[in-house]
Amino acid sequence: MSDLAAIRVDLGDRSYDVHVGPGVRELLGSVIPPGARRAAVITQARVGWSVDPGIDHAVFEAAEGEAAKSLSEVERLCRAMASAGFTRADVIVAVGGGAVTDLAGFVAAVYHRGIGYVSVPTTLLAQVDAAIGGKTGVNLPEGKNLVGAFWQPRAVLCDTATLATLPEREMRSGRGELAKYHFIGGEHLDGLRLEERIAGAVAIKAAVVADDEREGGRRAVLNYGHTLAHAIETEGGYDLRHGEAVAVGLVYAAEVARALGRIDEARVDEHRRVVASYDLPLTLPPGLDDDALIDSFRRDKKAVAGLTMVLDGPDGVEPVAGVPEPALRHALAALR
Repeated sequence: MSDLAAIRVDLGDRSYDVHVGPGVRELLGSVIPPGARRAAVITQARVGWSVDPGIDHAVFEAAEGEAAKSLSEVERLCRAMASAGFTRADVIVAVGGGAVTDLAGFVAAVYHRGIGYVSVPTTLLAQVDAAIGGKTGVNLPEGKNLVGAFWQPRAVLCDTATLATLPEREMRSGRGELAKYHFIGGEHLDGLRLEERIAGAVAIKAAVVADDEREGGRRAVLNYGHTLAHAIETEGGYDLRHGEAVAVGLVYAAEVARALGRIDEARVDEHRRVVASYDLPLTLPPGLDDDALIDSFRRDKKAVAGLTMVLDGPDGVEPVAGVPEPALRHALAALR
């Protein structure tokens, strides 16, 4: 086991460490909350990684893929845990990708009005983004992550050994979130080894979360590229993983910012260069309808003061309210 880094998410009495390195899942027993009697390990059948919490535990398998992120799955898991006698004195351990950590974290937030949980993310996307920061939740047919809670884990174990078994498409999806960090303080990530990039991205996210735990301001920058990404995922009928959709969303956000005069062509080109360097898509998948996408933008969680996007600009990446529709349509045309 090599603990490459232990990054502190500083939230006062809710602070915790994110451990990054090969084999760090072996630390699980040492980060289980003191006094926990039993552990409910929530995972998916195809994850293929077992863990030892060091206490009595039961394994609960969630539905496969993004289908796991539903209210019906939350109810099913809560009922299964209730039937097995789990109480507030117990702990949840999430083992899997972003869908599992989002789901299990939300179950932890609502079961018995909140119990402790530890995340063991096994995909690149989950290790650099989804498992860190305490945003948990599930989807509705009307949009991504519309039901959720802020519920911080007790620890996160980013075991980079799990990445060696991932299909290339899954790694590619994770690189979409890494590309995002390039524009929110991660320009230095380009020259690092993968494990160091993961730790660097985690450090950026930890600093943002510590500054704005509940997304009242600065934390919104972590949604850079996600307005279009979530719209694509909501509409369906495409062949993109989440991180791939985020990559397209980064280029789209840059085109919107240029249409509004916030950045110049060179900065748009930099977005395209970074996204391409991660071998990620730069254009919209065919068949998506502009009207449907823009309607989805309006249902986004950020849209509280008119249509709102996170955009690059002279002061860096920041939320911008009241984005005019002509700029949105112009940028969509640029991605066709």
